[in-house]
Amino acid sequence: MDKVFIEALEIDALIGIYDWERRIRQTLVFDLEMGFDNRVPAASDDIAHTLNYKAVSKRLVEYVSQSDFGLVETLAERCAQIVMNEFNVDWLRLKLSKPGAVRGARAVGVIIERARTPQGNG
Repeated sequence: MDKVFIEALEIDALIGIYDWERRIRQTLVFDLEMGFDNRVPAASDDIAHTLNYKAVSKRLVEYVSQSDFGLVETLAERCAQIVMNEFNVDWLRLKLSKPGAVRGARAVGVIIERARTPQGNG
């Protein structure tokens, strides 16, 4: 499977369950791998046939910067649904990191992997 990736996409968001977190915006870091057959765009050399990583990035920035979730788990799941549904991605791996959330750790967060079922009920 070919993959298109976005690495270290930084987005400021309101996220967290503690009172102090609800008063500040925190920078979250996203890493995505998206399954996509790159043979068609490679043959045509036409951006219209690609999984446009700039469009995916812009959509996630728009969504995440306006979100207001308590858990990174919830935000990661919603972002995965957006990418799969709006960009016709059949498989993805999404890592959402919350830098500085735990003293002594560079970052904490979640990694989720999602795939559409054969019936298309991804």
